[in-house]
Amino acid sequence: MKRKNTTAAPSQLSEQLAATGFRFTQQRQRVYDVLLQKRDHPTAEEVFLRAKRAMPDISMATVYNCLDALVQAGLAQQVKVERGAARFCPNMHEHWHFHCNECGGVFDMEMPDGGCASFPLPKGFKIDQFEIAAHGVCPACGTRRKK
Repeated sequence: MKRKNTTAAPSQLSEQLAATGFRFTQQRQRVYDVLLQKRDHPTAEEVFLRAKRAMPDISMATVYNCLDALVQAGLAQQVKVERGAARFCPNMHEHWHFHCNECGGVFDMEMPDGGCASFPLPKGFKIDQFEIAAHGVCPACGTRRKK
């Protein structure tokens, strides 16, 4: 998948937040930048630890509130790929996730041509949200297994 910028312009973030009833804050900017910088689908705790490096006064509650606002504003999505903590993904394009059972990594995977519309549904059904998480072994872990 194509990589996007690793930080969001404050004006773009502010506009998207305002369009959904939220105001721009430095904390929301920092949390969003954390999501963009390393697209590894971090948990809220991982976002907190990364955000704290540049913003030592940020609290865990603030991170949860920021993540909630970003999800509600359509800037990130909450991803559940296992029984553990929810993870967060700033990729808002239609895609699915691959979870490596060995290293715990979560990877974005492109949808086939046609997107979720290519999945046959019985008459009368309509997809509002699409979530697929496959579980297996990533290439790096597969290589280590062979050695």
